Amino acid sequence: MADQEQTNKPEEEQVELEQANEAETAETQTAEQAEQVEVETAEDRLVALEKELAAAKATIAQQQDSVVRAAAEVDNIRRRAAMDVDKAHKFALEKFVNELLPVMDNMERALLMADRSQEALAPMIEGVEMTLKSFVDGVSKFGVEVIDPQGETFNPELHQAMSMQENAELAPNTVMAVMQKGYSLNGRLIRAAMVMVSKGA
Repeated sequence: MADQEQTNKPEEEQVELEQANEAETAETQTAEQAEQVEVETAEDRLVALEKELAAAKATIAQQQDSVVRAAAEVDNIRRRAAMDVDKAHKFALEKFVNELLPVMDNMERALLMADRSQEALAPMIEGVEMTLKSFVDGVSKFGVEVIDPQGETFNPELHQAMSMQENAELAPNTVMAVMQKGYSLNGRLIRAAMVMVSKGA
């Protein structure tokens, strides 16, 4: 009986040892599985974070582009507004000057038609000349320039040809006569000079 108990004891120890080994193996496997799950979860998180980072960078790039475009647009608007204000200052008098041109034309016609041989008219002619001169000087202070192209080459941007005549003494396309002077305001043509142009025989 004692022998039988002794024989059972090593078998029980061996069973216990095997059970302990199995439990340890199971714990090891469980720990490895847990580590593997943690590694997979960390990789998934890393991939997700990289995607979020890429999306954030794309959003920042778009916003930077929008900010640059908006700044450029504001700069363009400011520049256009400054140009408009400058043009308004330069050409605000255009309508007013257009109203004055017939007055100057009439004074010039009066001087052309005046009979300078009569001494009684001399003071009046002198007064009209002085008035016309002061008139021209006054408007020139505001950027008005007279276009009187007598003897110059015809320029279609500044002159309007009313007729052409053959003239052997002048080169072709030369202004022979000015029927009406032209005017410009700060470099912009207000009225073209009406001219007679020479042509070859």
